Amino acid sequence: MSQPGKHRILMVSDFFYPNFGGVENHIYYLSQCLIKRGHKVVVMTHAYGNRSGVRYMTGGLKVYYVPWMTMFMQSTFPTLFGNLPIVRTVLIRERISIVHGHQTFSTLCHEALMHARTMGYKVVFTDHSLYGFADVGSIHMNKVLQFALADVTQAICVSHTSKENTVLRSGLPPEKVFVIPNAVDTAMFKPAPERLSSKEIVIVVISRLVYRKGADLLVEIIPEVCNLHPNVRFVIGGDGPKRVRLEEMREKHSLQDRVDMLGAVPHAKVRSVLVTGHIFLNSSLTEAFCIAILEAASCGLLTVSTRVGGVPEVLPDDMIVLAEPDPSDMVLAITNAINLLPRIDPQAMHDRMKKLYSWHDVAKRTEIVYNRAFQCSGQDLLERLPRYFSCGAWAGKIFCVVMIIDYLLWCLLKLWKPDRDIEVVPDIDLSSTHNRE
Repeated sequence: MSQPGKHRILMVSDFFYPNFGGVENHIYYLSQCLIKRGHKVVVMTHAYGNRSGVRYMTGGLKVYYVPWMTMFMQSTFPTLFGNLPIVRTVLIRERISIVHGHQTFSTLCHEALMHARTMGYKVVFTDHSLYGFADVGSIHMNKVLQFALADVTQAICVSHTSKENTVLRSGLPPEKVFVIPNAVDTAMFKPAPERLSSKEIVIVVISRLVYRKGADLLVEIIPEVCNLHPNVRFVIGGDGPKRVRLEEMREKHSLQDRVDMLGAVPHAKVRSVLVTGHIFLNSSLTEAFCIAILEAASCGLLTVSTRVGGVPEVLPDDMIVLAEPDPSDMVLAITNAINLLPRIDPQAMHDRMKKLYSWHDVAKRTEIVYNRAFQCSGQDLLERLPRYFSCGAWAGKIFCVVMIIDYLLWCLLKLWKPDRDIEVVPDIDLSSTHNRE
């Protein structure tokens, strides 16, 4: 691992396996491809149930499941300085050279980036979501993001729309933000061996059943589509607080035989659900990218989606039918998609997706960002403080105080337990490592 040009990367996020979602998949697949390219990758996240301590996953990917307390939506309780000792220990034990944080809503990510910069490490941040500017929650998160990214070395967004959103929210210089899209494992997501019959059209929905994912839109769309097209059936995979509304809709309109509610679908079984359908429906109200669309297209499904966020950037026009997040426009888009189905070749669509999206390509482009990060000069605390000071009349002063305290705590930690007293772990010979999960 001492080869020139090879990095030792710590991926940090509250969102990782066994939790499932776009961020979790991104971190896992990116890490695996970076390992194959000769880098060392370690993941740090919080404990999930009884999954605590150090675990090894496929390819020798090492994961620290630290027993931190979680609060809302799997984010750890914010402590500012409470995570400094464990973050420092992991960085030294694994001889990390670059810290890569993921997702705006991850408090663990922001705290790790702050501590890493205090200790002089290069840090990279990837934003996976879009946030607004008007509601209280977004205003709060945008100020947190401004603080967290004030001294970030480089940043990555998954779409051009996401980049514009992140630059506006954080005040980052646009030249420090790179666009690297998500990808899909086309070896896993393949079309059905035989083409499905067109006598019954199956529309698949796989999503968290929450407001942001447009579950309320589905409540209005499904009865109308079923009324217009007697040969259409819906398969809905996912769980969430809005599931009750969908079940009430199904009962109200007597659609029990035309709307299948599968509940939560493990990621390993997503493909088996997708290949039962002809059309994939995405009703999100906000979306930075949407990996689910890639997975559906790789399985040969024609996509119908709301025209929001970075979704229009994801697929070529002949693979997707876009509509405004309005029930009547969505119903019209589904009707247009049903008419287009005879022209869709699932295998040809899959072959195109192989060329368009690859995790190996994502890893190569991320590697370029890492290399650029190392070209940036290191700076001491006094040179970094003006960036925090410029974050606002009052917020800037508070941010500076936080960073000064973090620096002083780090100095005290070094006196109490010098770096030399922290045991460095040996690297694993991945050529002889058995796959474990």
